[in-house]
Amino acid sequence: MTEIQRFGGNYRLCEAATANGFVFLSGMVPENTDADIGGQTADVLRQIDHWLAQCSSDKTRIVEATIFLADMGDYEGMNAAWDAWVDLQHPPARACVQARLANPEWKVEIKVSAAQG
Repeated sequence: MTEIQRFGGNYRLCEAATANGFVFLSGMVPENTDADIGGQTADVLRQIDHWLAQCSSDKTRIVEATIFLADMGDYEGMNAAWDAWVDLQHPPARACVQARLANPEWKVEIKVSAAQG
């Protein structure tokens, strides 16, 4: 039987879960809603680093990423923060779409899955 571990969160969701050597993160959203798209993206990426570390992984082990932008006009600004963060030797498969996010102050939400290391 597969052991599933859950980290963080509340009755509705967990921030991260592990199963069968994989890490699944919830959609990470910015804590600093006053920041521009670059700042909000960097904030989200710091959270991803934190939760991956909690699950014995890191950004070099990310298999896939889905990025949700409230406005595709922020694509270049998000990419600037992403490009400064992503491991250029181990980029994940990635999709980026425009979506109405749950909080109108959020400019970005990112969901990743990774292998445990």
